Amino acid sequence: FDPVVQQAINRVQTFEQTKQVIDKARKLGYSSINIDLVYGLPLQTIRGVEETIQKITALMPDRIAFYSYAHVPWKSKVQRRYTDEDLPAASEKLAMYQRGKELLTAAGYKSIGMDHFALPDDPLFTAAREGRLNRNFMGYTTTNSKLIVALGASSIGDAWGAFAQNEKMVERYEELVNAGRLPLVNGHLLNGEDLRIREYILDLMCRHETILEEDPDYTTAVMARLEPMIADGLVETDHSRITVTETGHSFIRNICSALDARLHAAQNAGSVFSKAI
Repeated sequence: FDPVVQQAINRVQTFEQTKQVIDKARKLGYSSINIDLVYGLPLQTIRGVEETIQKITALMPDRIAFYSYAHVPWKSKVQRRYTDEDLPAASEKLAMYQRGKELLTAAGYKSIGMDHFALPDDPLFTAAREGRLNRNFMGYTTTNSKLIVALGASSIGDAWGAFAQNEKMVERYEELVNAGRLPLVNGHLLNGEDLRIREYILDLMCRHETILEEDPDYTTAVMARLEPMIADGLVETDHSRITVTETGHSFIRNICSALDARLHAAQNAGSVFSKAI
């Protein structure tokens, strides 16, 4: 709720406005309330993160997602309002996350996966404890749905074997919909390897462990990319089994990237992506 940060990212939303919405949702009978918090924002400080979390936890939402800011100015025009110098360094972002996790834990929240926290009586924590946790584009979920329908500009649909993204510009999206046309601009049909890797990554994100199938070349490449993380105590391996350690829970996104064959092929080709830390 730091006004300096909110002005920088052009998203002004006061604590009072947020409290009003949460209070209204509870009066309407919503059974679970989720709050998204972002760290690593331009001009953000650890003190600012502390103050924001202290205010939010006083409202006791059922779930809190604590995400790392993704800096992609080549895709987002609003992110060109500030420079790289305005962004916290990787070490500062990590410190923000660790401090945020400490405060959320002290407030009674349980850590789930790589970026979610929930109260002990929330179904999300129960699902995590019982090994039933799942994850989709919206974050962690208790349901194992193979279909997500995308509604609205820029939204992404998921049919498990394929992804499709809607037109990003609202005007163009409305134009296509009104003309009776599918407003799609991007898509990807997953092949057999994609689907296997998807399962591996979901296993790591939701259960902190996976077993690679018999594919010597792929396994060798993954293990080579994991070597620095093994040395840092983030991951343990036993033949084709990969297990994320307690220390590694905060770095699951980085660990999972080692399994993403398409990501590494694109990076080798010169593509640029947002940083995980």
